[in-house]
Amino acid sequence: MGGKLKIKEIALKAGVSISTVSRVLAGKANTSAWSRQRVLECARSSGVLENVPADSFLFHNVTVFAPRRAFDLRADIFYYKVIQGIRDAVARNEVHVAYCAIEENDADVPLFLKKLGASSCDAAIIIGIDDPRVHALAADLGKPCVLVNCDDDGMRLDAVSPDHRMIGRFSATYLIEHGHRDILTLMCLRRATMERRLNGIHEAFAAHNIAFDDNRHLITTTGFAAEEAREALAAHLAGLDRGHYPTAILAGGDFMASGAIAALLGAGLAIPGDVSVMSMDGFNLAEIHDIPLTAVHVPRDELGAEALRLLQQRIASPGALFRHLLLGGRLCIGNSVKRPAGRKVRTPGGRNHGLYGNLAG
Repeated sequence: MGGKLKIKEIALKAGVSISTVSRVLAGKANTSAWSRQRVLECARSSGVLENVPADSFLFHNVTVFAPRRAFDLRADIFYYKVIQGIRDAVARNEVHVAYCAIEENDADVPLFLKKLGASSCDAAIIIGIDDPRVHALAADLGKPCVLVNCDDDGMRLDAVSPDHRMIGRFSATYLIEHGHRDILTLMCLRRATMERRLNGIHEAFAAHNIAFDDNRHLITTTGFAAEEAREALAAHLAGLDRGHYPTAILAGGDFMASGAIAALLGAGLAIPGDVSVMSMDGFNLAEIHDIPLTAVHVPRDELGAEALRLLQQRIASPGALFRHLLLGGRLCIGNSVKRPAGRKVRTPGGRNHGLYGNLAG
């Protein structure tokens, strides 16, 4: 059946005009909530929603829930840029984005219910919220909802996240394949997402038969700030003989890498001549102390756009299995990593490699 006949059929089933059907399917906002819902139900049963263009959103009001710091560029640039990606993706559409700050582990549940249950909310995106009560309530309310950089253990919500485990594994493997064995990981393990990244690093060590010793290979911090990282690394180096310094630092973010480089320079070390430095972030600082940083760009701007696509797909196919989409990183090669001097390098199976303040996502 042709497109025009489908629209006529939907209009007849829904009890609305053909122009109303056209406006709903084109993502226009000037229809009542009742008419929109009827058109979507009939269009779904007729198989029309599967062919709606990706840039014609089937919702007009989306509420973004995130920790308060996510709305402040200076407090959490990562999540701020995720939200900016959402705004950019809907900029040419009749989609209104509302915002609500809730705590990531002890959320204001009545506030969440009020905002999500409002008639002005067609769909929701929940960013970096780990409170399982929020996830359960979002699933129970039945509105289209996508998680960003967090998990629903009940498997009743769609989600999109960076592939933290593979990003950690890839980053450590890159250093190992450049001859480094004495790699010191500098990370904040405040959330499970960072634990996954560390798990990937463990996997890279194991794959190359290198035992991971927490005392030798790991420094943890409470946040992602440069000064805390500098202090932590400086204290670690002060307890070592120079001959036992690591040959490479793998930092959990650009600001941590900045602090690491400051500590290394303060100890009279050259980067990368004496110690290589690599970051798992790669957006916030193109150069640190005039040193172009080698980093794995963790997906950030793309997360918002992918969340919107998942919302669209959920509206089109509400009975489909829920998905957790994992996005890989991208290697950006600078001048902060080199092979350690006087060490033979074995590269298994040659490969072509095509925060803020004190809080981060």
